[in-house]
Amino acid sequence: MSRRSRHIQSSHAGLLCDGSAALPASANAAPDAIVVPAARPASELQTVISLAARLDVPLVILCSRQAQIEQVVRRVKKTFGAQALVIDVPENYRPPCAPPLTSAERFQEASANRTSDLSAKRNIGLLLGRLRGWHKIMFIDDDIRALKSWDVRRLAGQLDRHPVASMVSRQFPDNSVVCHARRRVGFRQDVFVSGATLGVNLRAPDLSFFADVYNEDWFFFARHAAERALPKIGEVSQLQYDPFADPLRAAREEFGDLLAEGLYAALESGPQGFDDHLVTAMSAGHWKEYKDVRLDTIEQTITRLEQVEHRLLHDEYDRMRTSLLTAQNVAAGISPDLCADFIDSWQQDEKRWQKMYHHLPTGLNDRDALAELQLPNWISCGYGLPTESQADLAPAGAVC
Repeated sequence: MSRRSRHIQSSHAGLLCDGSAALPASANAAPDAIVVPAARPASELQTVISLAARLDVPLVILCSRQAQIEQVVRRVKKTFGAQALVIDVPENYRPPCAPPLTSAERFQEASANRTSDLSAKRNIGLLLGRLRGWHKIMFIDDDIRALKSWDVRRLAGQLDRHPVASMVSRQFPDNSVVCHARRRVGFRQDVFVSGATLGVNLRAPDLSFFADVYNEDWFFFARHAAERALPKIGEVSQLQYDPFADPLRAAREEFGDLLAEGLYAALESGPQGFDDHLVTAMSAGHWKEYKDVRLDTIEQTITRLEQVEHRLLHDEYDRMRTSLLTAQNVAAGISPDLCADFIDSWQQDEKRWQKMYHHLPTGLNDRDALAELQLPNWISCGYGLPTESQADLAPAGAVC
């Protein structure tokens, strides 16, 4: 294959197993809790609050930024049948255990010092579920819409047979800036499953964690994708946004996008098992080749953009070109050794996480579980239910 003809895979659908036709063991199947990493205003949470009420499933709402805990509580208490544990997540919160190697400064710099608490919130969901003794949880992001109750039940049913299961957002497509640009200029570009609607069997023996990097969900379920044990259950939509409004978005995404696409290219390179593919992904030689592929892909997209400029909306060309040039510049500065080091660090982190996770106590109540996680500001509430809260709780012992 010539260098000029290589490009990023437009679809990773071959790594999925289709769960669309499979029914749960019981029509009453449901997760033990729905976990919502919330950063938008409380009004944006009404969709998931109403969904949880219809399903009779409690919510765990992890609040930061624009999601104000008191406003979220008021909305829960006004929704018939709703109940929730609403938790304030402090800025820069990390679970009380050793910092992950994947959060090292050199990796953060490669990600343009992105400041996202999504990974931390999803890890809180995993740890809280383990401490509470839950079997199944479902993550739903606060921008997800058009999610059907029956699909949630089908997804929960799949967790009896699979460690994880997910859905796809096609309207609006859940893609990176570069992938949005490729679709916009006419290249074929699919959408993969994501953590935005993700079911997790908390009792699975090889459960991973969410690394602090863009595409953290792809790393979380990479092993299951490699084994073709990642079911796709239905489709959802997410709130629309302009991926080219801020070129720094492309800068913050590029390291994680290159890593995830390069890892999945290794997973699709042959019939070997996940551990064999990891050997490839820990090789600087693999990343030298894949970096060339990434740069070729961005260059091809810029070239096509110039060809279709006349078909674009006012100023869209300039915004897209600036974003693509930003991504190109960041990708050019990422060394293959850094990529190989990240994969190695990710695997070390995963082993430490699994050892810690499976030694946690289980069956705790909300109060004790949140004390373990050193999350002192929370409110347990529901429609017609008494409200319980704990403020300024003294720090408890570390969970690991």
